[in-house]
Formats: sequence, structure tokens, C-alpha cells
Amino acid sequence: MSRPLVSLAPLGDAEAFQDALFNAQDQTLRVLLEAWPALSLEPLAEVLDRRVSDLRIKVVVISERTPVFWPPGLHLKAAPAHPEPKAPAPVAAAPKPPPVPARAPAVEGHPQAISEAQAVEIACGDEIEQVASFLRAGLSAMVICDKLVVRHLWPRIVSAARLDRVVLELPPEDAEAGIVPRGLRQMQIARLRELIFGLKEGQVLVLPHLDLLVAATERGMSSEAREITELLYEAPDRPLLAFVDRSLVVPEVVAARFSVRISLSGLPREVSVDGRRAPVGVALVTQKERAMFADYSPAELFKQVAGLNPIRLRDAIAYAVQIEARRGHGEANPSRVARLYESIRVFKAQTSEDFVIPDVTMDDIGGYEDVKALLSRAIKLLAGVFQLPDDKLRRELIPRGFLFHGPPGTGKTLFAKAIANQMNATIRVVSGPEVTDMYVGESERKLRAIFAEARRNAPSVVVFDEFDSIAARRSGRDDGGSRAGNALVAQILTEMDGFRPDVPMLVIGTTNRLNLIDEALLRPSRFQPIAIGLPDEAARRRIAEVHAKHFRIEVSPALLDVIAEATHGMNGDQIRSIFRDACVGLFCETPPVPATPERIGFLVGRIRAAADEQRLEGAAPIVAVAARAPSGPGPRRPSGALFTLSSGNGPGGNGMSGGGST
Repeated sequence: MSRPLVSLAPLGDAEAFQDALFNAQDQTLRVLLEAWPALSLEPLAEVLDRRVSDLRIKVVVISERTPVFWPPGLHLKAAPAHPEPKAPAPVAAAPKPPPVPARAPAVEGHPQAISEAQAVEIACGDEIEQVASFLRAGLSAMVICDKLVVRHLWPRIVSAARLDRVVLELPPEDAEAGIVPRGLRQMQIARLRELIFGLKEGQVLVLPHLDLLVAATERGMSSEAREITELLYEAPDRPLLAFVDRSLVVPEVVAARFSVRISLSGLPREVSVDGRRAPVGVALVTQKERAMFADYSPAELFKQVAGLNPIRLRDAIAYAVQIEARRGHGEANPSRVARLYESIRVFKAQTSEDFVIPDVTMDDIGGYEDVKALLSRAIKLLAGVFQLPDDKLRRELIPRGFLFHGPPGTGKTLFAKAIANQMNATIRVVSGPEVTDMYVGESERKLRAIFAEARRNAPSVVVFDEFDSIAARRSGRDDGGSRAGNALVAQILTEMDGFRPDVPMLVIGTTNRLNLIDEALLRPSRFQPIAIGLPDEAARRRIAEVHAKHFRIEVSPALLDVIAEATHGMNGDQIRSIFRDACVGLFCETPPVPATPERIGFLVGRIRAAADEQRLEGAAPIVAVAARAPSGPGPRRPSGALFTLSSGNGPGGNGMSGGGST
């Protein structure tokens, strides 16, 4: 049976009325309207004595010509601007509402105002009804969601289920801290026993913080958690509604007590508003906020906020509006919508200590044009640029991840940052060893937390540096280290297979040893391997040009050609170090060392000498001994090879003269 729709126009402050409405779920509509006067768009005689939770109440804004009804039998204490008529009439002309500011023009579909509670109810409407249907059937339900939305979510689920609620609450300070002291836990156990065995027909026990009561630690379940688990199973027929944050691990034995488990992750593309489907970028963005940004597109906004929960979305929009207000922009002179997206990206980076906004672009990476073309195509697929036959086909073409492999110093992490920049995404670089942990299950928990945070910050890019340290081939051995490694690979596979197509998120692994990676991860539908080898001559020239400009070193085109030839076999990081050291000599030494071709040649030779020494140290002992010159009289050779570069034709006709090696 659907709940009747009641449209009310508050006579006072609309936002205050919304808050009162949320807190009056157990009151009748008559009691609510006596305290908070409002007019209605339909007769209320049949619903005045029904509970607010049994009604669908919509707050509306009326015009002078809108026909309205006085609630029969009530003496409304209207504001001075809304005098009560002498005699009630079935239909009366509405009193003139307060003037709407010129900055908030009416925009079709966008609400006049929206509270956090309303945002949660709209964004999670389908899931609320789904959970309520299970509760009405007498089944227990566990909801896995961000803890931030729980306080708004459970009252609406219970209201939709038309059940009376019995709540096991934690003190606010303990719920916020994420801990339950031992003494308080014992009190909660006693209270839980009292509530669960005292449930009556038509009631449901709500556990908003089940995760804090029974969450497993690295040492397993505590004695109190075991006691709570035993207590939950002592009354298997009692309906429970519990909430768990996805970052906390609830033992499977506890989760199995619930008939259904429903996960709320991110925002849906469309939501239901008054029986009609609307884009989330319309339903959760007010008229005033929409009017502040020119060329606003709900579809484009969704790409920036798909991973947020509805409360974080409202926070991000409010932050962007506040930034625009400080810049002096308003509806009369709206900003470009790109400013909105940039503010949202900054907001997401500020609310997460690990995700940052990258500043590396593809232009900052010299050469590798074939790799850039492949990555640009993937980014366009993620952004929906290509005109494909249908959206299902686009979702199947979207890559889930890339695996950059090649020698050290070739710019694998730089490519990842450039991808994030081009996607207007946040990025987190995770070193492989920082995921591993000595306690059983803790490494998998860290991985789950990383992926969950990435979804909340979407569009996002997660980079696993030294990927081979956590994704090595699985072993059939029974030792603890092998089992832990196998569990990590299995967790990565689970996370990769659970991607939401609507959430723009990319996972990138970097490794110098592709042969160590587990074969299941190398499937094209998971990680697409991309080789990033040593740069060729054209790429070396472009790399030198980029770094010379960055470090303020003047080089001629002819000298760039010579440097590109002289740096054969070097990686991008080694070429960068040439210009970094030249910059140090030019600006940080006394007297300054000019960045002449001879100076750059010396720096090139020094890098070659260091590379030769590394090769000698890594050679077989007999070779290493033979390579060492015997001590004795005679001239001493320089400690590093020296190349003299010039932009003209030197000896040999290639602008390079001299030479030597250690």
C-alpha cells in the first residue's frame, strides 16, 4: 500500500520546516501543523490524524494563483505576513509568499532547497524501499554504507516499513571516535539483551553501529564481540536492521545472522522524485546552485560525483558555491561550469589525506607518442567522448586498469599522474610494501579501504608502485607467507571485478618485473600491460627539451640533437638529472657555473661513468677483478668520462669530442 502524497507550503522558513518534519516522524500531521503552520495543495481531512511517517510529504513553493487549502479544524499561528482569514474556506487564494531573491530564478526540476536528510532519502530511495520490503516480511537486513548517512537512513527505512523502531544507540562521542570502551560495551550488551528479547509484534531493532560493537581486529574477535554474536543468535526470529561501514571488517559469523545484505556505494545516475525519474544532478542540486554555473550539465556533473554519498555531494556543491561567491560570481554573471568541477575536485582532495590533485600533463612527458595515443583513447572512453551504438557497449570497452612495465626511470608513475590530470581526477600513489601487514587479514582490509576511498573520490586513479610486491604469482605452498600473498591477489581480483561502470576509476600498476605478476591479473579485462621502455633518439630529444625549459637552461636546437645522440641508453630520469645539475651549478654555486656545451658534456659523461661503475659492481667477481687497474706509478685517469658537446661540427662531425671511461 503506497503512502499518500501531501504537498505543503510552509508559512514560515522552509528549511526550518524541513528539519521539523524530519523530527516529527512519530507525530500526527495535525500536531506538526499546529506547531509549524503550512497550507496544502489538497484536502487534508482524511490524513490529519495519520502519522507523518505514514505519509509522503513534499514541501512546495506556491504562487499567488495557486489554489490552497487551510487544514480543517486548526487555528494556524501564521506569520504576520500571512494573516488568517476570518472563516475557513475549502479553497482560498494563497497569501503572497515571501519574494524569491532575483539570484534564484526558477529552474525546472531543481528543488528550491534541500536538506541532508532529503538528499539521503532521494538518492537512496530505491534501496530504502527494498530494505523496507524485507523488514515488512519479518527478515533481518544488514546495510553496508558510509557511516555518515546512517543517521538519516535508518529512520526512513523504518518509516517506509511501517514498523515501530527500537534503537540501540551509542553516545555521540563514542560513535564519532569509532571506539567503544570496555565498560560501555558491557552496558551495551546488557541493553541489547533487554531490547532484543523485549521486541513486540510490529517492532524492529535498529543497530546503527553494529560494526563498532563486533568489528574484528588483527587478533580476531574480542570476548565482548563473541558475547554479542551469541546474543544475536539466541533470538534468530527477531527482525534486526543493522548498519556497517565498509572500511570495518565484520566477522562472517555475524553477517550470516542477517537474511539480506545490501550495499550502498556512491550515487545512482537517476533517482525517483514524486514518481518520476530525474538525473541526480537535477534532484540534488538547488535552483540557486544550478544558476551560478553556465553550461551546466547533470550528466557531466555525475562523472565528478558518482562515487560520493549524498551528504558529501551536498557538501561539495556548497563548497563550490561558497568559492564562487567569494570570487564575486552570481546568477547575473554565472561562472563556467569548469569552475564547479575544479572546486569539487579540490574538495575531494581536501577531505582525503591520501588523494591529491596531480599537476603533470602529457606535454610534460617527452616522446612515447604511441603510448600517449593509447592512453588518450582510453580516457576518452571513460569520458564518453566516442559516439557508440549504446551505453552497454561503452561500459564493455572501458579499461579497468593498466600495468606499466619497463626499466626504472622511464616515467611510469609520471604517465599515471598525467592520466589523472587529463581525467580531472584525484590520484593516490600506493607503494606496494605499505599495503602488506604482519597480521592476518589486515593487508586485505587495507586494500578494501584504498579501493573504497578511490570510489568515494571518483574520478580517481590509484597507482600501485612496485606492483609485483603485492601481486606476485600465487603459490600452492602451505607456508604463511604464500597464503598471505595469495589472499592479496584474490582481494585485488575481487575489487577489480566489482567496478561500477558509472564510477570513473582507473587502477594502474607499475613494475620492473612483469614476469612476476600473477597471470589472472594480466587478463585484458583486468590489467592491460603497456611497455614503457628506454626512450629512442626522438624521445630523448623531446625529454631534453622539456627539462631544459623547466630548469631554465638555454640550449640550441643543434645542441639538443647532440644531447639526444649522446644520451643513448639513458632513461628519462637520467636525462632530467643532467639539466637539474646544470641548474644547480648556474644558480646555486659561487661563482656560477655556466651551462655551456662543455659543462653539459661533462654531466653526461659523469652519468655514463656512474652507470659503468654499477655494471662493474654487478658483474661476476672474476670480471670485476679484471676490470680493476693495478695500483702503481703512472698517470691517474679522471673519475668520470668527459664528453665535450658543441652545437657545431666538432671532431668526428657530430659535435662530440674527447671521451673516456672509468
